[in-house]
Amino acid sequence: MILVSACLLGINCKYNGDNNKDFKVLEYLKDKEFIIVCPEQLGGMSTPRDPSEIIRLDGDAVINGETSVITNKRLDVTKKFKLGANETLKIAKLYNCKEAILKEGSPSCGSNYIYDGTFTGKKRDGIGVTTSLLKHNGIKVISEKEI
Repeated sequence: MILVSACLLGINCKYNGDNNKDFKVLEYLKDKEFIIVCPEQLGGMSTPRDPSEIIRLDGDAVINGETSVITNKRLDVTKKFKLGANETLKIAKLYNCKEAILKEGSPSCGSNYIYDGTFTGKKRDGIGVTTSLLKHNGIKVISEKEI
């Protein structure tokens, strides 16, 4: 069973109320079993919602309590991101998921890069909060760009 970011399948759960529908992902999953998740919604965040970024570091540091996730209005949403990551992990374990395809760049789901915390559109190497938790629990995480 593969865990998949809901936005990649056309579900309107992206922070701005839109989606990131990816036809390569849809084609890849055509003959596979998968389950969809949106960690930010699972953490109790609404759609639409203010954009969020990880300050200075990445998802590993958020999980370890070394940094925070904030919105563009400077609201600390770290607890919601951690809750969403934990709920996503519960689903992954429930369905015995060994791999995940998650949205690149997301503060939850990024697996190679995330935005740098300045809300200026700049990216940097790093992983999201959910990706960190899944990887630390033995689940392989790739992005839609790696399909």
